[in-house]
Amino acid sequence: MDLRGSIPCFIRITNGKTHDVNILDDLVLEPGAFYVMDRGYIDFARLYTFTTNLAFFVTRAKSNLQYSRRSYRKVDKSTGVRSDHIITLTGPKTGLEYPAPLRRISYFSPEINKRLLFLTNNFMLPALHIARLYKCRWQVEIFFQWITQHLRIKAFYGTSENAVKTQVWIAISVYVLVAIIKKELKINRNLSEILPILSISLFENSHISHILTGLTPPHQENQFCNQLILFNC
Repeated sequence: MDLRGSIPCFIRITNGKTHDVNILDDLVLEPGAFYVMDRGYIDFARLYTFTTNLAFFVTRAKSNLQYSRRSYRKVDKSTGVRSDHIITLTGPKTGLEYPAPLRRISYFSPEINKRLLFLTNNFMLPALHIARLYKCRWQVEIFFQWITQHLRIKAFYGTSENAVKTQVWIAISVYVLVAIIKKELKINRNLSEILPILSISLFENSHISHILTGLTPPHQENQFCNQLILFNC
């Protein structure tokens, strides 16, 4: 998910036997970009490719992580940050897979009353920013909830691989189209409100902006438009 617009920017559909971490092999890493992921994607050999490609990652640390502390930074505990350490991995395997330093941040979240541990290869951003970045990962969960709840993807019309993938891609396309409409028309509604409105007005001869906002769109008959005319009406 591109967190700047809650739009999917990379999707791969696999069978249930494929582990999530394998998806990292298919990512085209952008230098300077941040990749936020949960603990299911921890594979230090793969994470090291982020560093060698000048990309940043933020993930949750596992409780049994073997490491040694190299240095620490002072933190303001009133923000929820408990510690900010520079570490190196000392595990017999992980130390070889990720030979560079890492940053380990401890943060207490009052919202869930839980202490969280983060790992990142970014040493510039304040520790609180790293914690807030990880919180944004929840938009991925919201995306899947929206897909399953509002696009009825739980009921498949076919069971073959092609049928399932076709319906999944259609659902994703609908999500993206609705998100584009929301952004372009600057609609102050969430996606779960917009979709039902569109579903009951598919065959109405009304402008989308009028249906969703009640405002009459400006007359654009004489303006250039790159959309081809299919019907002479």
